[in-house]
Amino acid sequence: MKIAIIFNEPKPDRYSEEGEGIAVASVMEEVNPVCRALRRLGHSTTKVPLSPPLEQIPTVIKAQEADAVFNLFEGFDGVPETEAAVADILEESGIPFTGNPPSALSLALDKARAKQVLQSGGIRTPRYQVLRPADINLFDLNYPCIVKPAREDASHGLSEESVVNDFEQLRTQVQRVSQAFRGDALVEEFLEGREFNATVIGNGHPIVLPIAEMVYYLPPDLPRLLTFAAKWYKETPYYKGTKAKCPAHISDEAIEQISHTAATAFTLIGCRGYARVDMRLDDNGVPNVLEVNPNPDISPGYGVARQARAAGMTYDQFIEQILTMALENQPCLQT
Repeated sequence: MKIAIIFNEPKPDRYSEEGEGIAVASVMEEVNPVCRALRRLGHSTTKVPLSPPLEQIPTVIKAQEADAVFNLFEGFDGVPETEAAVADILEESGIPFTGNPPSALSLALDKARAKQVLQSGGIRTPRYQVLRPADINLFDLNYPCIVKPAREDASHGLSEESVVNDFEQLRTQVQRVSQAFRGDALVEEFLEGREFNATVIGNGHPIVLPIAEMVYYLPPDLPRLLTFAAKWYKETPYYKGTKAKCPAHISDEAIEQISHTAATAFTLIGCRGYARVDMRLDDNGVPNVLEVNPNPDISPGYGVARQARAAGMTYDQFIEQILTMALENQPCLQT
C-alpha cells in the first residue's frame, strides 16, 4: 500500500516564545520511526509535512494519491482546532486514516466540555472552573489547585508554578496562562493520589493495554505532576525525578477499576483507533480522569508504545495494528 504520513511541518512557533518549542521540533522523532515501521511491513510511504493555510490541505492530500493516511498531525500553531479540521478533511475525502475522528479530537481539545461529557457518563473528574483574569473573583474551589491552558495538550504551560495554594498564586497563574496561550485557564482541584495512564485501542470494543504509573522522585517542595520539563528537559529535577512504570504494580481490583474507567472514557469521548487516558486517584482511591488524549505520542520507547510492548507487541506490530484498525474498522489485538 501507498501510505502518506501527515504531520506538522517543524518550524518556530508561539511555543518557542514560552520556551516550549522543543515539543514541536521533535515531531520527526515520531514520524521517522513510524515511516521505517511501515516500510518494514512492506508499504511504500511518503512524508507529508503540513503548513498553513488550511484551505490548501485537501489539494495536498489528494496529490499524494495514497491508499491510506497515517495521521500524526496535531494542529497549526495558535489554531489548535485545525487538528480536528484536518481529520474532517480526511473523513470527507474518503481516504482511510489512522487515529480518531474529528468529533473526538474536537471534544478532547475542549477540556471543560470533555469533563462535562465524562461526568454525565458517570466518570469521576476533579472539580474545576474555567477562569480568566476578569472573572478571577468567581473562584470557588478548594486549594491546592492546578492551573492549565483550557485548550492545549503535550503538557504545554505546566510547571511547578501551575499548582497554587492561595489566591495571589491563583491570580498570577490565571493571568500567565491566559496571556501566554491566548485563552481561558482551566482550574482544577489538584489530586495528590497515585497517577496512572492507560492506552486504549479499538473500534467499538475498546481494549485497554497494560496500565502505566507515573512515579515521582522529587524534592518535597516540588508538586508531583507531569510538567513540560519532565517530558523534554533532561537536566531538570522533573525530568530526572519522573519515571513511568509499566505494567503498574497494582492489585487486580485496581487494574479492573482503572481499565474500566479508561475504556468508558474512551467510549464517551467518541474515540476510535487509539487514545491515552490520564487518571489520578482521589482520597477514596477512585480513579479520576484528568484528560483523554486522542492523539498521543507513539514514538518508540515512550508511553503508548511502551504499553503496547508490555501487551506483547513489537513496535512494528503496534503500527500495523493502528493501520489495520483504520482500514478494517475492527479491533484486533495482535500479540
